[in-house]
Amino acid sequence: MAAAPKDTAEGTPKKKKKGSLLLVGALVVLVAGGAGGWVLMKGGKGGPESAADAARSKPALYLQLDPAFVVNFQDAAALRFLQVGVNVMSHDPEAIAAAKQADPEIRNALLILFSAQDMKSLSDVKGKLKLQAAALAEIQRVLKEKIGRPGIDAVYFTSFIMQ
Repeated sequence: MAAAPKDTAEGTPKKKKKGSLLLVGALVVLVAGGAGGWVLMKGGKGGPESAADAARSKPALYLQLDPAFVVNFQDAAALRFLQVGVNVMSHDPEAIAAAKQADPEIRNALLILFSAQDMKSLSDVKGKLKLQAAALAEIQRVLKEKIGRPGIDAVYFTSFIMQ
């Protein structure tokens, strides 16, 4: 009868091994179920949810507006000049093509915008950022008339010289 307790003692580790294997299996099932639920919540595609997200997943395309813009504007003390190099960025090749075709209209809108500036507002970073946002809005306005959507995602000043 002394052999019976040994069998029970040897059987306990086997039960613990089976219990830990069952626990690991349950965790695997839970993780797989969570991943499946996440994919279903994303629409089953695992990709972008909207056309804007799909466009942003494409590589960025840049268009340099050449030549640089040169305008004069009146300052209280003297006649001032502003030279601005401008690049636009989009993830939409159609928008870049439309911007190339609308170059005269975009240049006109930006020349009017740049010449309406004053030295004081452009002397600090906030003024330049405000001008950059206004330039983006002008370009998007022109493109919205052409292709029905803003198309351009960003405007970058590649040079900015005031005299």
